[in-house]
Amino acid sequence: MRDRNLNSQANQTVLVLDFGGQYKELIARTVREQSVYSEIVPGNITAEEIRRINPIGIILTGGPESVHLPDSSKCTPELFEMGIPVMGICYGMQMMCHMLGGVIETGAGEYGRIPVGEISVLMSHRDSVTKLPDGFTATMWTNSCIAACEDTSRKLYGVQFHPESSHTDGGSGFIRKFLYEVCGAVGDYTLDDYIQTQISLIRRKVGTEKVLLGLSGGVDSSVCAALLSEAIGEQLICIFVDHGFMRLNEGDEIERAFADRQLRFIRVNAQNRFIEKMAGVSEPESKRKIIGEEFIRVFEEEAAALGNVPFLAQGTIYPDIVESGGKTGATIKSHHNVGGLPESLTFAEIIEPLAGLFKDEVRILGGKLGLPTSLSKRQPFPGPGLAVRIMGEITPAKLELVRKSDAILREELEHYNPKPDQYFTVLTNTYSVGVKGDDRTYDYVVALRAVTTSDFMTCEYTPVPHEILGRISSRITNEIPGVSRVVYDITSKPPGTIEWE
Repeated sequence: MRDRNLNSQANQTVLVLDFGGQYKELIARTVREQSVYSEIVPGNITAEEIRRINPIGIILTGGPESVHLPDSSKCTPELFEMGIPVMGICYGMQMMCHMLGGVIETGAGEYGRIPVGEISVLMSHRDSVTKLPDGFTATMWTNSCIAACEDTSRKLYGVQFHPESSHTDGGSGFIRKFLYEVCGAVGDYTLDDYIQTQISLIRRKVGTEKVLLGLSGGVDSSVCAALLSEAIGEQLICIFVDHGFMRLNEGDEIERAFADRQLRFIRVNAQNRFIEKMAGVSEPESKRKIIGEEFIRVFEEEAAALGNVPFLAQGTIYPDIVESGGKTGATIKSHHNVGGLPESLTFAEIIEPLAGLFKDEVRILGGKLGLPTSLSKRQPFPGPGLAVRIMGEITPAKLELVRKSDAILREELEHYNPKPDQYFTVLTNTYSVGVKGDDRTYDYVVALRAVTTSDFMTCEYTPVPHEILGRISSRITNEIPGVSRVVYDITSKPPGTIEWE
């Protein structure tokens, strides 16, 4: 049983109905930035479920489909008769207009930043609304389409562009206006309230029992440790499992970071058992699931040795749940702590006090809980570690290559300004011909990845100067036998993801 408590504070809530839009998390995060709680739910949520949640507003996301397809995603028709304000974005606007009797046609579409009056907005659509439903009026236009529309009597609003994107001028202002002028938001969502509510919930749930936390040393588990420590003090036992897929010297650094904190810290050196489990495994989803299950087995063993601790805590955050498919959503990748959990657990309950928060909220929470910047601002590192930064089967030799190349990249970018928000190396499963000395080589290709992002849900590649990239490449190919070529990944998210697997 999982205890996620996504909106245990009973704040005013805005539902984000997901129709496969790549920016759904960004929409929800933008709403929260306006001090209004948001939650992502499937687009086909029933009217009964909506009434139970009682939202002050609903936002319909974009999506890749066309409303003309017979099996395209649709919301319940009752949605538009419930008296709840609705804002449709991109596909959400088209779907709303289509279901209410408007006309949508397929054309050349618009992509990128498009002028609308005195501002530019981000467009990404082929279908367009060419005739509005009865009661609607157009409020914004481009040269090619109706860019925004409204039926104020029913509190229904639509925008063809993406206001949640930073590429739309004043984009968050459109969402704020909908929240406060249409939905009647009062701005009752704060992280200070979140802390106090979670502390009360944890104390009530746990009582006098002990809680075992899987502590990786990353931002999420560190903040989770700080929150749990605030709530239950010495009842918290932190288990750091060194699975053998950490970066160079990282296990020792994590142990030192938590040595002086008021919690019980246990390091489990389990490198051999994890590497043995990875023998012959190449597929990334399998890696995540195997590692997720093995983590649980280690935690169970430690809990038994400590006297059968009934509660397991994890630093799961909201994007982990969303990307792992949530209840019915599309799975982008199974996070080891969500989709990778085994069916059977010996723990009575899993406690995930951060499961309702986005990454930037977790970082802010860490500061409020007194964590040092070195922990709260630490670069994200996947739970499976280097196992998902090695393409194909994992071997000790490959681990050594990616550790050394990653250490070189980190050294060279340490003093680069502005520093990327996340950077690492990937050992590809590709070989390339090269020349070292007078000999022909045929060795691995290493990929460099450095991205700039404010939310870790979208990103742009960081334009690191060629001089620095050249120095990094030279060092890797000269200092690491077995690497013949270095490439730089310039893919944004979307269409890619920050990690390669």
